[in-house]
Amino acid sequence: MKRKWKITLFIVILLTVIVGVLAGIRISRRGIVTVQTGRAFRQDIASVVTASGEIKPRNYVNIGANVMGRIVSLEVAEGDRVRKNQVVARLEAVQAEADVQAQQANLRSAEAESAAAEAAVQAQNENLKTAQASIDRAKAELERARLDFSRAEQLFKEKLIAQQEFDTKKANYDALLAALREAEARFSQLKAQKQQTEAQLAVSQRRVSQIQATLRRFSDVLQKHNAISPIDGVVTNLPVRVGETVVPGIQNSPASLIMTIADMSLITAEVKVDETDIVNVKLGQVADITIDAMPNRVFKGRVIEIGNTAILRSTGLAASQSAISSQEAKDFKVVVALDNPPEDIRPGLSCTAKVTTATRRQALTIPIQALTVRQKGDLEPKKEGVQAATQPDPAAEKAKREEVQGVFVVQGDRAVFRQVETGITGATDIEVLSGLKEGEEIVTGSYKVIRTLRNDTRIKVDNKSPAKAES
Repeated sequence: MKRKWKITLFIVILLTVIVGVLAGIRISRRGIVTVQTGRAFRQDIASVVTASGEIKPRNYVNIGANVMGRIVSLEVAEGDRVRKNQVVARLEAVQAEADVQAQQANLRSAEAESAAAEAAVQAQNENLKTAQASIDRAKAELERARLDFSRAEQLFKEKLIAQQEFDTKKANYDALLAALREAEARFSQLKAQKQQTEAQLAVSQRRVSQIQATLRRFSDVLQKHNAISPIDGVVTNLPVRVGETVVPGIQNSPASLIMTIADMSLITAEVKVDETDIVNVKLGQVADITIDAMPNRVFKGRVIEIGNTAILRSTGLAASQSAISSQEAKDFKVVVALDNPPEDIRPGLSCTAKVTTATRRQALTIPIQALTVRQKGDLEPKKEGVQAATQPDPAAEKAKREEVQGVFVVQGDRAVFRQVETGITGATDIEVLSGLKEGEEIVTGSYKVIRTLRNDTRIKVDNKSPAKAES
């Protein structure tokens, strides 16, 4: 009986010791957090901005109708190459052609009248020259007759010549004087006729200029009945057929577009970059372009244009054109030129561009998920026995609410928050500029643990078990 009680007492004591040990172990493990860790190490890293869009030629022209009319001929087909100033389509132009022909006939008639008037002016110039010569000759003969008459008059007074001879000299002088006056009168008449003819010539020339201007206007109207390519390129869109009627001046209307001609010498990927990434995109940056229709192929390119106007993601319109776009997500247009586009590429193909905005060689990096944010007040050590001030300092409270970014560094069995300065961000890693040294162990998981982990918390490292998938 006594032996039985001893055995029972021994079992009770043993159970008490085991329970005490287990309780001590549980108490000692209270507050320990299981984490996954990694190390800061050096590697090459690149920051990439990814955006989607479509393939477009750098330069393309939508050829529309300048006048209303029926298409009578299409000189090209979709896919044809065209030259600059080549006629690619013709519209019905019966009235315009008739107007041009009528003005051409009027112009020929007016030019003939002008030429006749000009010939008449030239003939009158010759007549004036002849009349002037007659006047000069009459003046010379009159002067000779005047001298003869003066000598005869003197001799007649001296009774050296007869009356008949004196009268003959005087009559000759009077006749030549009358002839000079007649020549001068004829010259004045010819001069007046010339002035009248010159006035008629001026009127004819003005009429020719007027008809030429009218002909240019009608010729321009006739020219508008022909669709002309302004560039060298390829016909990429031909939505109309012969016999259809096109109309001018209506935007976004199928009836106003005849065809689209694209310059395929420079192919681009026009993508939309999120507003949070556009500040990192610069001209000249290299990019990798993938086209959905051409899988397993990557094309190289470079950024040649960055849009300055935000585009609403919901409507595709510029933000300045909407009054309710203040809180809506926006994108910016970025154009990437393909270095060596394939020959079978087509405008409108969907594509994705990965623009390399920055690169670092042998940069100190950590996994992105290791980076977290804490308020400064949560990092200060707790002071026991110190009562809170009745009126807290607003500046101090604001400083405590200031957020800092950093990582939890493993120091022994504890995780200590350390502020770090970061650089560029890669696909899975981020560059560390200051705050860490190469090889230091940091907490990398799980996401829930990093989000809730407090400074100077006791931890247990378990890198064997995978982190739980958490949202």
